[in-house]
Formats: sequence, structure tokens, C-alpha cells
Amino acid sequence: MASSLTSLGIQRGQVVSVVAPNVPSMYELQFSVPMSGAVLNNINTRLDAHTLSILLQHSESKLVFVDHHSNSLVLEAISLFLRNTKHPQLVLIDDEMVSSGSKSTSSTSHFLDHYEGILEDGDPKFKWVRPKNEWDPMVLNYTSGTTSCPKGVSLSHREIFIKTMDALVDWSVPNQPVYLWTLPIFHANGWSFPWGMAAVGGTNICLRKVDPSQIYRLIKQHKVTHMCGARVVLNMLSNSQDLETLDHHVQILTAGSPPPAPVLART
Repeated sequence: MASSLTSLGIQRGQVVSVVAPNVPSMYELQFSVPMSGAVLNNINTRLDAHTLSILLQHSESKLVFVDHHSNSLVLEAISLFLRNTKHPQLVLIDDEMVSSGSKSTSSTSHFLDHYEGILEDGDPKFKWVRPKNEWDPMVLNYTSGTTSCPKGVSLSHREIFIKTMDALVDWSVPNQPVYLWTLPIFHANGWSFPWGMAAVGGTNICLRKVDPSQIYRLIKQHKVTHMCGARVVLNMLSNSQDLETLDHHVQILTAGSPPPAPVLART
């Protein structure tokens, strides 16, 4: 994918955005975009079209990977661009099409290609574009804009490395964990665990949306050992009709506002 991005004209330091939930391609892009020399910009799928338009224009994004469920949202956001502002290229992510082997039901007239099509054009022997300096930007994140206009935060390769190693050490993550993606990767880079799971040889169980019955099913099916989530996730799991006793322990890292004692006790 990194080689395909460079073939599309993406240059070092340019921004590539992703609007997608926790699907396999979203995880892959956390690596392939920086490996092309570009700056990765994950965008919250819950934003409205106006805010999304502001982010894409401010970041001067050159290309956007779009999940098929966010198709209309991104197209509306681009329609709100200021006059004479160049639009980014669009690539459609349709993992449901790939898994079913059927053709996409999404309109592709505005899209350069599908994710899998771009991937097939890539060179597996491509020598990835390494940073010239450890302080080169690797990711660009934005606040949600709840209190004022969204603010951009750039993190370097060095900062991402330190954050990732700190998270693994602080949580005492062992080798080869089985990690369930209940935390959105678009939220603060999934608390750095996309790269952390790779560092410890983890298995990534992708989850398109937070659904208690799905979470319990996947925990049992894949023997999940680790997962992350804010207090709302703990509340959903501990109050779910699907609540049941598991036959193994699951480590949960929670953050954000502290969960109330009753929620922690039920969890």
C-alpha cells in the first residue's frame, strides 16, 4: 500500500486522511501511510459534514480513505469546500464486499478506486520511505471541536515510539496477546496500540462497532486477553443482557473520565 501511495503522487510530508471504523484496512493504514513518507490523519467518523470539511481543508489532505458507510458524509464535506480549494482524491474501503465476494453497492463515481484495487497495484518489494529525522511528523490528529474550532496536533516518529513503548510497559502487556479493538483507532491513534500490538506480536480482532453481544462472542471465540475502552464501554458490557461469566480473564484498560465504583465492580 505504501508503494501504491507513492505511485499516486503522494509525497513526503503530505497528509493522507482515513475516515473508517476498526476494520482490517484501518489497522493496515496505521503502518502503510507513514511508510510512504506521508502524515497519517485519522478522522472521527461521528463528526458532521461541516466539521469534517474544515479538517480536510485545514490539513490540506491529498487523499482520503473512506469507509463505505461514511461515503455520503465525506462527499457532503467535500461539497462544502471553499471555492478554488483543491479536493483530495478518494479511495473507498468496502470490507463487507471483500468478505462476501460480491460487488460493491456503494457509488464509486467519485472514487479513484477501492482499497483492495489500490493494494493489488502495490509492489511487495517496495523500500519504504524512512523519516529523515526522528522528529519528522508521523500523525496529525484533531480535537473534536466541542468547545471551539478543532485544533490540530502533530506527533513525530519519536513521540509515537515513546508513547507506544510507555503504553506497553505501563500496562505490562505480554508477548502475543489477543487484542479486541473496542477502542476506535481514530481516537488518539487507538492509544498507540496499533503499533504496540505489532511490537509484541499481538493478534488483532477487529470490531466495526461496539456491540455487547458481539464483544462477548468474540472474547469467547478468540480467547481475547486485552481490550481498551472508556467508561461507556464498561457500562454497556456490565449492563448487557448478554452478560455472562467468562472462562478466562480479560485485561481492560480504561481512560477518560473515571468510571464510578459500581461500574467497576460490575465489570
